[in-house]
Amino acid sequence: MPSKVRSGLARPHPILVYDGVCGLCNRFVRFILRRDRNAAFRFASLQSPFAARILSRHGINPTDLDTVYVVINHELLDECLLSRSDASLFVLHQLGGFWRPTAALLQLLPKFLREPAYNAVARHRYRIFGRLDTCPLPREHDRSLFLDH
Repeated sequence: MPSKVRSGLARPHPILVYDGVCGLCNRFVRFILRRDRNAAFRFASLQSPFAARILSRHGINPTDLDTVYVVINHELLDECLLSRSDASLFVLHQLGGFWRPTAALLQLLPKFLREPAYNAVARHRYRIFGRLDTCPLPREHDRSLFLDH
């Protein structure tokens, strides 16, 4: 697939792909929406056909709902997918302000320590933060940022 963006032009918005029925994931999305002053992020639930196409393209089973992903350079030749703690730290870094040095400090932790901590939270997220019956609809003024509605 040829690159849709030539050098010097804007790159696509990073896309956060999250478990739409997870209470923690939905809180993370609301956290981002409140702090993303430049509306840099777009969102899609893991349960959507949109997310399934992206994950399949990267050889990931779209029915695995145990992580959050960030898609960088969506549909470009250099599209890449960050997952788990890498995705979360990318988001914090992109939010800027206080969150950028926080992400830098957390990045100092070796991945072999970050990932088990992430996995432990992911494994118990429904029990701790709840599970919703359906993906909540975004507020009207945020709706354009969600790619699967």
